[in-house]
Amino acid sequence: MKIKCLTIAGFDGSGGAGIQADLKTFSALGCYGMTVLTALPVQNTCGVRNCYEIPLQAIQDQLEAIFEDIIPNSIKIGMLFSSPIIELVADFLKKHCQNIPIVVDPVMVAKSGDALLLPDAVEFLKKKLIPLAAILTPNLPEAQALVGDLNDSEKLSAALLELGPQSVLLKGGHSLQNTCNDLFVTQHGISHWLKAERIHTKNTHGTGCTLSSAICCFLAQGFTPLEACQKAKEYLLGAIEASQENSVGLGHGPVHHFYHLWSRLSY
Repeated sequence: MKIKCLTIAGFDGSGGAGIQADLKTFSALGCYGMTVLTALPVQNTCGVRNCYEIPLQAIQDQLEAIFEDIIPNSIKIGMLFSSPIIELVADFLKKHCQNIPIVVDPVMVAKSGDALLLPDAVEFLKKKLIPLAAILTPNLPEAQALVGDLNDSEKLSAALLELGPQSVLLKGGHSLQNTCNDLFVTQHGISHWLKAERIHTKNTHGTGCTLSSAICCFLAQGFTPLEACQKAKEYLLGAIEASQENSVGLGHGPVHHFYHLWSRLSY
């Protein structure tokens, strides 16, 4: 409980994504988790039914309450939904979090295809929040939405670095290949492929949230950005593999966040 991680993100009542997935990941990897809720999507494994906004003052109050009492060792940013929320969160982070590593997962679309970021908020995300990121973790569609429809991972990652993050993990899960390779790059010229065989399963709800929150954990524990990404990918692959024959829900089921712990339980 000495290592504390904060997630600033949206809600998932079905437990597979959003702040629920983040808290599960924090706990599974030995960190104390805290949350600031930014939006209330009503969703399950089949899709998003609606999304309710949280009053801006409520988000501000949550942030102030946390930082007046518990300073996190690292922060994960997920769904922010609108331009005013992005601006509020970015301004708070600039003021209070200059020495805290921030992982920005630019959540735009749910696994079901439902929008989780309003179209007019993309520019705010690019200009206000992404420059604060120690690691930016877009998937291929999110990367293309941010910097254009470039058809090459190296070009995409280079364009993402121009937005100002310290490093980028460009996730390859949306490619059509039998491998699931992610590209890690930094402002200092480091470039490294994180390679893995694709696990064929429909149970991938919350994979992006889980990966970014795992990176957040490992940064808080003192690992380098590259090491944090490598260890987070290893954890996520295990969570996906453990869930592939154990579906929860009728749609895209969640990954098994506690696969390495529940196997030790005896009843």
